[in-house]
Amino acid sequence: MRNLMKHKWFMWLTRYWFLFPIIGFVLLTAGVMFGFGEHSYIAVHDNMDLFLAQYQMLKNTGAFFKHGVEVPFLGGVSRDLLPSELSLYSLLYVIFPTYTAYVLGLLLKIGLGILSVWLLAKELCGEKYKIYRPVIYMVGFAYGIIYFFPAFGFAFASIPLCVWLFLKIYRQPQVRWYLALFAYPLVSYFSYHGMFILGYLVIAILWISIREKRVAKSLLGAFFVLAAGYVVCEYRLFGQMLFSDVVTIRSTMVNPSLSLPEIVQEILIVWKDSIFHAEDVHSKVIMPVCGVYFVILNLSYVRKKQAGKIVQEPFNLLMAFILFNCLVYGLYDFAPLRTFVETIVPPLQGWQFNRTIFFNPFLWDMALLLILVRLYDRGIIAVWAANFIVCAAVLAVILAPTRYNDLYATCHHRFYAYNHGTEVDALDYEQFYAVKLLARIKEDIRYDGQWAAAYGMHPAILEYNGIATLDGYLGFYAQQYKDDFRKIIAPAIERVEASRIYYDDWGARAYLYSGTDESVVSSDKTVYATDDRLYIDPEAFRELGGTYIFSRIQFSNAQEMELQLLGEYTAEDGSLTLYVYLCEG
Repeated sequence: MRNLMKHKWFMWLTRYWFLFPIIGFVLLTAGVMFGFGEHSYIAVHDNMDLFLAQYQMLKNTGAFFKHGVEVPFLGGVSRDLLPSELSLYSLLYVIFPTYTAYVLGLLLKIGLGILSVWLLAKELCGEKYKIYRPVIYMVGFAYGIIYFFPAFGFAFASIPLCVWLFLKIYRQPQVRWYLALFAYPLVSYFSYHGMFILGYLVIAILWISIREKRVAKSLLGAFFVLAAGYVVCEYRLFGQMLFSDVVTIRSTMVNPSLSLPEIVQEILIVWKDSIFHAEDVHSKVIMPVCGVYFVILNLSYVRKKQAGKIVQEPFNLLMAFILFNCLVYGLYDFAPLRTFVETIVPPLQGWQFNRTIFFNPFLWDMALLLILVRLYDRGIIAVWAANFIVCAAVLAVILAPTRYNDLYATCHHRFYAYNHGTEVDALDYEQFYAVKLLARIKEDIRYDGQWAAAYGMHPAILEYNGIATLDGYLGFYAQQYKDDFRKIIAPAIERVEASRIYYDDWGARAYLYSGTDESVVSSDKTVYATDDRLYIDPEAFRELGGTYIFSRIQFSNAQEMELQLLGEYTAEDGSLTLYVYLCEG
């Protein structure tokens, strides 16, 4: 009996070994991020300086579900310009405190990625699914843990789910699948993925209709259902895009125009490394494996004189799809092509249609899965080789210090502090937002909703703490306000050409700029500045309603700028010092 039990346990472990790394990693992530809590180190760029502050502002103002109201940053912007409440990710911030919601979002993204890949792979593999189950789960795991742009992590992770729904509708056009597709935008995002998904679906409809010599009615219906779902879930966005007559900063954004060699170089870079919003680390393991397999596979077709099968091979089609997305990304910086697209479809002016690159992590992982299931059909040695490859692909993601790898950053910085007896220069979540410090300042100056601005730090810190800001970060707001704010910062950006180009040609970050450095905004304990003077137009600041400036640098020309120092405030742990100025006059 004992030998039988050993045998059963061995068989169970052999069959379900993949559950251990998956469950272990989820528990590790939850343990670290909730264990250290707000002393964890969270990515700042396009994260703490943007969406987390926006969600907190919606909580502070109770504006999640309100209409016809403004949110107090950038001088007051429509609530409709911020993320929709009809999003499962947004709803996390309605229910939970901001930090808790953020960590839950990271964990749920992993689960969504695994579920999405599992459903798609099970549908494609059919009866052989149980044979391939270990690598299916592990590839889903590898895909789910990719450190995507956090606010849109659900949108990235759910791409296989959308493909699965299309397959179900194509094979079994039932009402339940259409209803599920209508609800899919709850985990997606139109500007990053939805428009491209609809575009790819149109191509699929045309291709299938030509191949089968009849209209693919089920998929045509899917197109309208999914489009309707996006309109409903992101009604605020569509309202602003289609029915608002406000001219936005998108109308003046200037995109780079690269030479042909520069475009080729950019295509090669994103083919190898993707971009920072979707760092899948595929070049470490997946790309070499795919490269070797590509050569072996196609040489075998040539050797067997079956060259015609090369263009029909699913793996080759995936590689071609990846290359196509890279080409689109590079050609976006070819000015004549971009102008042509924007002329034909004016609403696309300033909109980045090169975001097709966001689909490549999914395609790389599907290519890997295809290789692994084929290895599983070639004997026990090939099976263990497949298991080794997929485990290596997982480890490559976990151990890569990418921009949004908060688990790596937290473990690294906390171990450094333990090992050296001193913390790293970076600010952790609690130190960055400095809630206690800002509460003390607000009480001391008797803050009552007056407009303020930040210097040497992200305005998001003030916004998170319920302080209305004239400055801020948003990719879609009124051009008129950008022009008005420019009057404030003109003395600075007209001294630093890089800052002038950055603001005039883009303008999403309406910040107070340095008159000597390209940037003095710091997410660390240390602020690097070669000049302690402030360059603004005080009168323009007051005309927009500005009252306070919260600065990490004490100004040597405060009197000249008509500023009165109200106080110097330092956090209890010494991580942050703020100087609060009143704009006189």
